[in-house]
Amino acid sequence: MRLGWIVLLVLSFPVLEAVGIVWMADRIGWWTAAWLVADIVVGAAIIALERQAWGMRLVAALHSGASPLGALFSSGRIVVAGGLLAFPGFVSDLVAVVLLALPPSRTARRPPVPPAANDGILEGEFRRETDDTERLR
Repeated sequence: MRLGWIVLLVLSFPVLEAVGIVWMADRIGWWTAAWLVADIVVGAAIIALERQAWGMRLVAALHSGASPLGALFSSGRIVVAGGLLAFPGFVSDLVAVVLLALPPSRTARRPPVPPAANDGILEGEFRRETDDTERLR
């Protein structure tokens, strides 16, 4: 029975979007078309930027000692929001704005570990070895 409700919800989403587009076109006129074109452009730009940024976000999480799952979840949330913006409609735009407005996960907000007091000091023994060019002279 639950599967039937999920299928009904998924199939009714495009119908709800179409009704919303017609309703907004009746209210604001041709600006609806401009809104939808701008949504497609912004959604595609968000996806393109996130494709470049997810690797850097993952490396930064690993370097700071945070869980990489938080970075992956954050990137996935941004990609889903970009896809919803690229999908024409006002309901999907509202869901995308909510996804973009959510704060990052707790693991992504973890502060970096402060550097140690002797970070610039290397201790140990060393021995100088001569180069091959110095032997030839």
